[in-house]
Amino acid sequence: MQSVDTDTRYVRPGRMTAAMNWAIRRLVRIGVSVWGARELRLVGRKSGQLRTNVVNPLPLAGEQYLVAPRGTTEWVRNLRAAGGGELRLGRRLESFRAAELDDDAKLPVLRSYLERWKWEVGQFFQGVGPDAPDSEIARIAPDYPVFRIDVVR
Repeated sequence: MQSVDTDTRYVRPGRMTAAMNWAIRRLVRIGVSVWGARELRLVGRKSGQLRTNVVNPLPLAGEQYLVAPRGTTEWVRNLRAAGGGELRLGRRLESFRAAELDDDAKLPVLRSYLERWKWEVGQFFQGVGPDAPDSEIARIAPDYPVFRIDVVR
C-alpha cells in the first residue's frame, strides 16, 4: 500500500513499482529507452554522492520538462539544491540546467504529461486526467513539482 505525506505531498513507491523501476533502470543503462525513460543523475544535497532515478522527460513545444508525479521526492529536493544534473541513456549523458515552474505555468505541461503517461502515473494524480478542465489541473498543480530542463552543450 502507498502512503501519502500531506505536508509536502509524496507518494512512496510500493514493491511492484520499485521492481518495475529497477527493471526499467537496467534497460536504460544498456541503452534501451522504455517510452522515453532516462536515468536522472544528481548529486545528493546532503551526501554529495551521485543519486539516480528513472524519469520520463517530456518534450513539449521545443522544450523538455521533468514532472514529479509522486510529489516532493528526494530527486526533487536534490535537483532544487543542485540546479541541474544529467540524463543518461546507455553511454550517452546529457548535462542540463533546471528551472522549476511556478504553479500557474504548469497547466499545459501537466496536461501533456498525463496525455502521454496516464497509463503509468495516473494513479498519482488524484483522479485528474488529461481531459480534466483547466480548473482541476490548476487545483492539483501545487502538488506536482515541474522543471524545465535546458541541455548544456
